[in-house]
Amino acid sequence: MVTGGAGYIGAHVVQALRRDGHDVAVIDDLSTGSRDRLTNDTPLFPCSVLDTELVTDSLRAHGSELVVHVAAKKAVEQSIAEPLMYYRENVIGMHSVLTAMVQAGTRKMLFSSSAAVYGTSTGDLVDEQADTAPASPYGWTKLMCEQMIRDTAVAAGLDWMALRYFNVAGAADPGLADRGENNLIPKVFRAICSGVPPQIFGDSYPTRDGTCIRDYIHVADVADAHAAAVRGMSGGAPSAIYNIGTGSGTSVLEVMHTARRITGRDFDWDVRPPRAGDSPAVVADAAKIRAGLGWESRYDLDDIIGSAWQSWSSRIEIPLAR
Repeated sequence: MVTGGAGYIGAHVVQALRRDGHDVAVIDDLSTGSRDRLTNDTPLFPCSVLDTELVTDSLRAHGSELVVHVAAKKAVEQSIAEPLMYYRENVIGMHSVLTAMVQAGTRKMLFSSSAAVYGTSTGDLVDEQADTAPASPYGWTKLMCEQMIRDTAVAAGLDWMALRYFNVAGAADPGLADRGENNLIPKVFRAICSGVPPQIFGDSYPTRDGTCIRDYIHVADVADAHAAAVRGMSGGAPSAIYNIGTGSGTSVLEVMHTARRITGRDFDWDVRPPRAGDSPAVVADAAKIRAGLGWESRYDLDDIIGSAWQSWSSRIEIPLAR
């Protein structure tokens, strides 16, 4: 059972798990997800993860052996403005899903966590042993959820893994494109297609060009990491936390230059003041999952922005640059 499986990341995960031969169903309240991201033969249980009774009934109806918990609110800036909403949706949502799993007898969980649990990085590669000091309510909700899983696993005998995503982008299929309002690359596309400059928040960070550095990971790689984790759990791999990233950092300014080259559009950008909760640089050390589950990323920034632009262009029917 994939919660949030009709969303951007969730739908890619569903596709990867089905490709591995799993019988996958989806729980999604369709607040940001869409039924058209799923194949017609994918069972959809339309409900909120906050509705424990319906989640329990859904797990029982599908005979679910494992939950992939993707459903969450995930915008750092919004979490600072609306922390109570994030604690309700993410933390109470996790409480509800874990309660439903215990009641339904589902004993395995794969959790979509986040690099936001690390907070402000030193600039070195971040491994899973790094200090966890989130810089936003969003990051705190993910860290709290990880602890809730650990504690429930001890009490209820759950097997679990948590995947700490770095910056997810791109698309494996135009129909699965990122339609969100908060992620950098679709925001850039939305701006340039509207004839307005995209925004850079802060250009005086202690980085190579003054803009924030992030580890951009293709969503298809993220989905494959979930498939690898499920294979590991099915084979008796121990509970663990893994980073999901490329190990290579890209600045926001470098994203802008790459977007200009790939889209063929000569645009400028506006520099705005830094945002609260943004760390200067966060880049993954992904050695642990490579050693433990045999997964590593396959796609680079050109692949990410190219696939995202192809999906965006096909959706709004504008010509691709040659």
